[in-house]
Amino acid sequence: MDSSATAAAGDAARSRRLTRKTAFVLSILSLFLLPIAARAALYAYEGGPGSWRNADWSSTGSLPAASAVPEARVLVMSGRTGGWKGVFSVHSWIVLKTENAKAWRRYDVVGWGNPVRIDGWPPDGRWFGNSPQVVLDLRGDAAAQAIPKLEAAVKGYQYANAGDYRIWPGPNSNTFVATMLRAIPEAEAILPANAVGRDFRPWPYAGPTDSGTGVEVNIWGLLGVKAGWIEGLEFNFLGLVAGVDIRRPAVKLPGFGRIGMSPKTTAIAAAD
Repeated sequence: MDSSATAAAGDAARSRRLTRKTAFVLSILSLFLLPIAARAALYAYEGGPGSWRNADWSSTGSLPAASAVPEARVLVMSGRTGGWKGVFSVHSWIVLKTENAKAWRRYDVVGWGNPVRIDGWPPDGRWFGNSPQVVLDLRGDAAAQAIPKLEAAVKGYQYANAGDYRIWPGPNSNTFVATMLRAIPEAEAILPANAVGRDFRPWPYAGPTDSGTGVEVNIWGLLGVKAGWIEGLEFNFLGLVAGVDIRRPAVKLPGFGRIGMSPKTTAIAAAD
């Protein structure tokens, strides 16, 4: 092969590599960065409270009084957070009551003081003025069996000391709730795709997904892929998640969460 042919072959190879790099960059832009830009524009248009001081943290009134619900019950809730974080993520918490208990108990993790808070806000309270959605609602025997596991997981949470909280990539409020859900895999529940921090682990991980219905490979919540019946197919890039849900058809986009058929539990179900 003469020098001109060799040079041409080299140029063709470089062109193919450039094409692959361009396709990769465009894929990243399409899947992760463009949705965030769109969400930021929507967030700026919608407006919202300027700070936590003037946000509405009151009860939505959608959860009945604990005394009106004799059975044990566990709810996992999430609501869009405020400020610039609201572009990217939701905040998640757990609400529970044992059988015949007269009060709900709420668990959150926050970024100031000791992270784990008990009953810091109404159980069905708005978060930065945003009404919560319900991710999980267990009742009766299922809740009664889950509560001791959740209480033990709260007591054993490894990031419960002042200074442990980290907004990104975790451990944050969503890391806390995801850890609690891993204590009850039989619930087959997962946090929304835009619960940034839910995939954080203190070490690289390969194993079952949080729901136990699939497999996952994850590097400190920054890069990962998972496939499962409950999770669908998800790609994690720097803590942002894009993917598809086949079981209940929807796409998952950074900042937006899911777009399509709603998950089965999306609003607080009052006592029957």
